[in-house]
Amino acid sequence: MTDGALAIIPARGGSKGVPRKNLERVGGIPLVARAIRAAQRSGAVSRVAVSTDDDEIAAVAEEWGAEVVRRPADIAGDTAPSEAAILHALDALGARGPVPETIAFLQATSPFIPHEALATAIRRVASGGADSAFSARASFEFSWASRDGRAEAVGHDAAHRPRRQDREPLFVETGAFYVFRADGFRVHAHRFFGRTEVVEVPAETAIEIDAPGELRTARALAPLLEADDEAIDVDAVVTDFDGVHTDDTATVDEDGFEAVRVSRSDGMGVRLLREAGVPVLILSTEENPVVTARARKLGVEVVQASRDKRAALVAWAAAAGIPLSRIAYVGNDVNDLGALEAVGWPVVVPGAHQLATAAARVVLARPGGAGAVREVAERVLAARAARISPREGTRA
Repeated sequence: MTDGALAIIPARGGSKGVPRKNLERVGGIPLVARAIRAAQRSGAVSRVAVSTDDDEIAAVAEEWGAEVVRRPADIAGDTAPSEAAILHALDALGARGPVPETIAFLQATSPFIPHEALATAIRRVASGGADSAFSARASFEFSWASRDGRAEAVGHDAAHRPRRQDREPLFVETGAFYVFRADGFRVHAHRFFGRTEVVEVPAETAIEIDAPGELRTARALAPLLEADDEAIDVDAVVTDFDGVHTDDTATVDEDGFEAVRVSRSDGMGVRLLREAGVPVLILSTEENPVVTARARKLGVEVVQASRDKRAALVAWAAAAGIPLSRIAYVGNDVNDLGALEAVGWPVVVPGAHQLATAAARVVLARPGGAGAVREVAERVLAARAARISPREGTRA
């Protein structure tokens, strides 16, 4: 046996409510990768595995540092229980090496898995304090059932409604994680057995994605729940121009000539990136001599008149031999969405369009034209100095 827990993340390729759900991004990161990252950040997991039947999910899992267990078709359908996938994964992983005594079952459909609470659950089971534990939120709700058209109180007296502070909470499973002993799981083939404990998690993190509306909600919540001080570990930086290098305004004289305001601090940031050997590209929808002049001043490549930024970015990355997962794209508006969704590090400035913000992994603190590019440069250089990888970066 090995120290630390084994985290298993079942992630099928098929889903009906949200097609390709486990690859959908929240906070700029695929859901399956978010679960891997939560396990890694817990500090209590020594091995992370993703059970999947899908090549693309497998590739993402490996990129983020997880082992992959190929799940056979007979336990990859809609009706196959998660327990079957976990038992199969235990056997497959056991053939590769020692399996830890404590198993953490994480669900990728929970985008905000609290890694501190996960660590608490693992410690409780590993220490023998519990045989199984699971994430739950406290609830003071009054529940009702509708039977034959009549409402009936469940778990409370409808005639007696004490104040919240006078009631004991009930707990509702969040589905984020379940932790249990490996030997007990093999005997019972179920996630709950023996002494089972609740590990309370913040209610605001208790969202499961099974429908498009829940995915939209999670994307809206991500910038609010997650801090944006993460180091950005990439091999190249690509930026929009208007709204990133500028404050998205321009002055126009009587002859129709435009002028914009840029930041010397941003210019220094680009210089530092270039000196560190990090390629920088400006990618602009319009063709404007102002953009040409600024790119020449900064000494960086520029692609203008690009109506399809995603296609232009993909072509540039292929020519440069840089994987899209190792590129940061910095944007601010809806015409940046394709590029933001293509890269491993989608970044937006504060005040960006809500759809761009929902697609972002990082929301910068400094606005466009006033230090946004410098902030990106500092985070990229900090990551390089610390020699961390994308999967080791953290957001609270």
